[in-house]
Amino acid sequence: MKSRHSNAEGNCVEVAPLVDGGIALRNSRDPDGPALVYTSAEVAAFVAGAKDGEFDHLL
Repeated sequence: MKSRHSNAEGNCVEVAPLVDGGIALRNSRDPDGPALVYTSAEVAAFVAGAKDGEFDHLL
């Protein structure tokens, strides 16, 4: 899945659920490249932090 906020320049991260319950993330510009795999709890913690603005200083 790609975010609806993805743009035409290909600045996208793709996310996919895995059969074991993990969540894979990869750079859409490198579809044959590696994926990072996280637990659902790790992704939930990241999303909560993003919603709270913890990472706004990176932009």
